[in-house]
Amino acid sequence: MKQAIYIIDGARTPFLKARNAPGPFAAADLATAAGAALLARQPFRPDQLDEVILGCASPSPDEVNIGRVVALRMGCGLNVPGWTVMRNCASGMQAIDSAINNILAGRSALVLAGGVDALSRAPLLFSDAMVRWLSGWYQTKTVGQKFAALRQFKLGYLAPVIGIMKGLTDPIVGQLMGQTAENIAFKFGINRRRMDEFSARSHQRVSAAQKAGHFAQEIIPLIDEKGNVYAEDDGVRHDSTADGLAKLKPFFDKKYGYVTAGNSSQITDGAAWLILASEEAVQKYGLKPIGKIVDTQWAGLAPDQMGLGPVHASTPILQRQGLGLNDLDTWEINEAFAAQVLACIEAWKDPAYCKEHLGLDAPLGELDQNKLNVDGGAVALGHPVGASGARIVLHALHHLRRTGGKRAMATICIGGGQGGAMLVETV
Repeated sequence: MKQAIYIIDGARTPFLKARNAPGPFAAADLATAAGAALLARQPFRPDQLDEVILGCASPSPDEVNIGRVVALRMGCGLNVPGWTVMRNCASGMQAIDSAINNILAGRSALVLAGGVDALSRAPLLFSDAMVRWLSGWYQTKTVGQKFAALRQFKLGYLAPVIGIMKGLTDPIVGQLMGQTAENIAFKFGINRRRMDEFSARSHQRVSAAQKAGHFAQEIIPLIDEKGNVYAEDDGVRHDSTADGLAKLKPFFDKKYGYVTAGNSSQITDGAAWLILASEEAVQKYGLKPIGKIVDTQWAGLAPDQMGLGPVHASTPILQRQGLGLNDLDTWEINEAFAAQVLACIEAWKDPAYCKEHLGLDAPLGELDQNKLNVDGGAVALGHPVGASGARIVLHALHHLRRTGGKRAMATICIGGGQGGAMLVETV
């Protein structure tokens, strides 16, 4: 990059698992709670930010520009712009990248960027047939017209359209995200046992990290209106095993598939923020950076292979920086599905895939899994779609600082056939 982009601080909420009902917090509540606490510990005032950028894949109808709503609720004042970005699973990472670009362009020097989603509150919708019937009903005027409309009504019209299922279905290929995970599992011969072992390990690593306090620095506890406290990510199963996960039935391809609810990321509510600053802002406010962003990359690929997006986005960064897979101290690959992360590992090892899709003369080799998601990932933590891209950047940096590492890659697959990646360093 032409100039240093510093990460000053960051915070997130606990990731709260959706439990078949609206969760205790709306998306704006989550983002406001984490953001306000983060800003309260800074040496600058909230109204001294140049802008607030928030990624969100599923804002509620009353918070469509949720970035502006949250900026005002956090006390940033009327003059600090707030705006919202959406790049599906990488919306939080896109917010960070948008902040980077505005800092590089000289339009901003101090930016709060992050992501949020409250997927437990994804809406239930009327079907098109029900909407058409209601449209006709509201046009009736006489009793006869109303009776005629009622005779046309069918009970099937009341069947709701599940918003989150629509959102997780690719409109180009007509496949759910889990079906795309099945595609790449088949492509690389990844069996059910490997998926379940990976998933159990994710739970075990999150459990160990919680007990060791590895998330304490980044999590802002939440309190709901009834006084209930939410201090930790609550989707982890401390007793998870591959044998236990093996008892679950495939969800996306019930006859031939391997992808289950247990080896997929959880539907979750959560928010994550980072403060980004230019060198000028660091000097002006006496800030103490915890890291910097060295490089970023976005990539596109076939929508039905979307889980391989991290391979396509990370590889150009490695090439530009002259790095191999294991030259980095840690990797955060968002665990949309166990199959998807395992397929990325296989793709980097595969000579044919590397040549055909990445233009490499030789494969990059095998990523050391002792460097990968060392504190677990979204299979155990959950995947609030708008927030995950920001969370993995923040956690990668915290892990580096805790272990004395220097460089980390945070990378994520994106519904629609894309990938995003960011290389960060400690300072």
